[in-house]
Amino acid sequence: MKKSFITTVLLFVLGNIMLSPQASAYSYGDPSEEKIAEAYKEIMIKLDEDPPNYSESKKIYETVQEEVDQHMGKEPSKVILQNLDNKEKREAIENLDELLVLNIARRLESIDKNFSEYDTSKRLLAKGFATYKTLAPKVEGENPELDQKIRTEFDQALESLGNPGLFGVGTKESDQDAFKESKTFIVDSLQKEFDIKSLEVGHFSESATEDASGKQEWTDISNLKNWLPIIIIVGVLAAAIVYAVRKRK
Repeated sequence: MKKSFITTVLLFVLGNIMLSPQASAYSYGDPSEEKIAEAYKEIMIKLDEDPPNYSESKKIYETVQEEVDQHMGKEPSKVILQNLDNKEKREAIENLDELLVLNIARRLESIDKNFSEYDTSKRLLAKGFATYKTLAPKVEGENPELDQKIRTEFDQALESLGNPGLFGVGTKESDQDAFKESKTFIVDSLQKEFDIKSLEVGHFSESATEDASGKQEWTDISNLKNWLPIIIIVGVLAAAIVYAVRKRK
């Protein structure tokens, strides 16, 4: 009876360990904070003050200017900073909106060019979605149906990444053509919604690992080495249980 109970407990523990990563494989998880989107939120608060606080808005923008310049060229920063210097609130907001759309397009383009890099692509998609959520209230206010459709396309884009699984378990084939369709709909819809003439400002990064310095490798469930600590723990736990059972005999 005791042996049967111990075996049941062990199976329960193993099941939870194995299923937890798989269960989260299709969630956006922690987007690791999209800095440009966070700066946008803070700037909107400052510009909403009476009178608008342009000096603080400029200081906030400068915290992300290097990233913007590196990945999207210097033109966006030049225009936005000029808007803030000239106290052009409406123009500054419009250009900041465009900046977020550019950032979403950049993330999706990076994924498309390095589609096989599952863990990184999933993380970049999360960043793209986090950026969209910042713009979503404006989209929803004008076109609730479009907002819902864009959210659905982000979900479909996530599904299209597939899942490398582990030891052949939970494997799901990726579909880059499906991803391209979702990417095109999202980018084209946002370009039209925010009346952006072109998304060719600056350049897109050529590698989906562009910010790999902030990547935490232990989050890659497809990498065997990230399972070693769990395997060791399970092995020790199993050995302890076997030893306890034999000692009771």
